[in-house]
Amino acid sequence: MAVLLTRPSPDNETSGEALRARGFEVLLAPMLRFEPVESADEPGVDYQAVIVSSANALRAVEATLAQSPLRKLPLFAVGEHTASVARDLGFAKVIVAKGDAGTLRDRVLESLRAKELKKKRPLLYLAGADLSRDLAGDLGQHGLEVVTQTTYRMVALAALPRAACDAFARDEVEAVLHYSRRSAAAFLEAVRNAGIEISALAVPQCCMSANVATVLHEAGAAQVKVAASTDENALFEALERALPSRLA
Repeated sequence: MAVLLTRPSPDNETSGEALRARGFEVLLAPMLRFEPVESADEPGVDYQAVIVSSANALRAVEATLAQSPLRKLPLFAVGEHTASVARDLGFAKVIVAKGDAGTLRDRVLESLRAKELKKKRPLLYLAGADLSRDLAGDLGQHGLEVVTQTTYRMVALAALPRAACDAFARDEVEAVLHYSRRSAAAFLEAVRNAGIEISALAVPQCCMSANVATVLHEAGAAQVKVAASTDENALFEALERALPSRLA
C-alpha cells in the first residue's frame, strides 16, 4: 500500500524521502508542472526588501541572482521551506512567516510597525502567475508600495501517471496528500478523466489547509483530514491520524 503524493517536482522528491523515513511507501503523482516566466525587471528601482510566497518564485530567477543586489536585501519568506531555498541562493537576512500568505502579510506589517520598513520605498514581490491572495493589495492598504514580478506559473496536468491509475485499480493507494487548491482540483479532473473517481475519493484525502480541503469536500470525498498548521510536518501528522492502524 502506498501514499499518493501530488506535490509538484522537485519538492515532491524531498517530501517522498521524508514519508519513506516515516515508514510509508510513496507513489509520486505531481499534478502541476513548474514553468519559469520571463519577466522584465525594472533597473534602478531602490527596493528595500523582497517578499516570496513560494520557493518556486526563487527557483525561476536563480540564474539571475548570482550577481543581483537583491541578495543583500531582507527577504520575507512564506515559510521555512522557502526560507531554506532563499538562504541556499545567498540571501543573508531571511524573515520567516508561518506558512501562508496571511501570516506573510502580518510578518511584513510587523516589520513596518517596528520601523524596519519604510512606506516610501518599494518592496519587490516575486510571485507566481496564479495567486490565492492579493498580497500586494493587502500591504498597499497599509501604505506600502509593492511591485509584483511574476516569475513562474504552475500548469495543471490533465492525467495521472499510469502507475497511479493502476495502483487505484488494484486498491493499492491508502491515502492521497494535497498541498494546494490548484493541485487538488487537477487531481480531481485527472481521476474523472481516468474513470477512477469513486475509488480515488474512497481513501483518506489529507490536505495542507482547510482551504485545500474544501475542494475535496465539494467533490464528495468522505474522509478528508486537514493539517493542524500549514506546514508539511503537520500534514504528515494528519496522514498518520487518517491511518490509525499504522500507529497500533
